[in-house]
Amino acid sequence: MDITGHGLYRAEHRALRELYASARHLCGHWEKLGERLGGQPATVLRHGSEACHELLDELAGRTEEHGLHGFPAAQGVGGRLAGVRNNAGDLLLERNQAMRVAVLDVQHLTTLLGYLGRLAATRGDEQLAGFHRRWEARLREVEEQARAAAIELGCEPAAAVIPADHGPLGRAGHRVANALGTAGEAIDSSPVGRAARRFAR
Repeated sequence: MDITGHGLYRAEHRALRELYASARHLCGHWEKLGERLGGQPATVLRHGSEACHELLDELAGRTEEHGLHGFPAAQGVGGRLAGVRNNAGDLLLERNQAMRVAVLDVQHLTTLLGYLGRLAATRGDEQLAGFHRRWEARLREVEEQARAAAIELGCEPAAAVIPADHGPLGRAGHRVANALGTAGEAIDSSPVGRAARRFAR
């Protein structure tokens, strides 16, 4: 068996580091995005961020049981890198796009927790497996709420396509994205676009 000195599978050790970084990233990304979007999406994003803060608090106790104390550094580095990626990406997105992309954050976490639960169960550690399963179930609820909030933006088509970020960079990014979208719509309705669709069939 590929067990490390901490009594974990090597894959488990790495996945726990990933869990720290991913949960930390969700907290920062969802808090900032909630401030930008407002309304019901903000409520859902704030609730999800609070849940992930609780997960991180509990996770610290669980990893200490295995003598793992190096996670805060990995958590901080991973969170900062992911945060730069997503916060920069949000500047180019419309409200509906940013909310739908945010759903991917929590989907990644629920899948990762399911994977960690199976690793712990395979190792025979039902206590840790139960911890992962409990958090997987809790974050599935957050995932469903976020998904529902993203879909609900379809009830307000005009508001759904305004910039996710209202600052100068957000407006500039939105103009670029809007120009590309408009060009695509024009091509689709042109003779060239119609010919291309016929050819594709």
